[in-house]
Amino acid sequence: MNLNSERKLRKRGYKCVAGLDEAGRGPLAGPVFAAVVIVENCKSGIKNLKEVNDSKKLSPKKREELYKLLIEDKNIKWGIGRVSEKIIDKINILEATKKAMIRSIKNLEKRNKKIKVDYLIIDGNFSIKTNIHQKSVIKGDSKIFSCAAASIIAKVKRDRVMVKYHKKYPEYGFDKHKGYPTKQHRLSIKKYGSCKIHRATFQLLV
Repeated sequence: MNLNSERKLRKRGYKCVAGLDEAGRGPLAGPVFAAVVIVENCKSGIKNLKEVNDSKKLSPKKREELYKLLIEDKNIKWGIGRVSEKIIDKINILEATKKAMIRSIKNLEKRNKKIKVDYLIIDGNFSIKTNIHQKSVIKGDSKIFSCAAASIIAKVKRDRVMVKYHKKYPEYGFDKHKGYPTKQHRLSIKKYGSCKIHRATFQLLV
């Protein structure tokens, strides 16, 4: 993992190049999260963050370790966006993901008054409605540092929320599968029915 993509865009004149990724498109329950990450000084490199990668390729323990390093690194600025399962049911998961991404950019800029994002690298094959220059990269979270970092932050934030939901709905085991369609989760839905955080438009029992 390196900063080549970010550096190339900086050389083209873009000052605030941000990577975007999401967590939670596939689950049957809970919100979808998105995170955006900017490495302010690409020249300084990523000394203590060489293990940063697509969050799906990391163990929960490693994700937590890297998450802590990312959010404490003064060279890294980030924002988070969240869209509820109710909104997912209203506008569909792809549009909800895009909304979460836009919210993450607003969150980043709100928390860092001097930052104005001028280029987005989006993990995936879609674009979002914004005047900011952007490009989509399939499997960007495995190729581009800022996207990988965003994937970790989004994943850890979402997982923590699902653990909290487990305390409210312990019969579903959200602390283990985080709402994804595991066998255990489907059996729980079959036994107890759906709860308030299940996505009504998803095929819960298939």
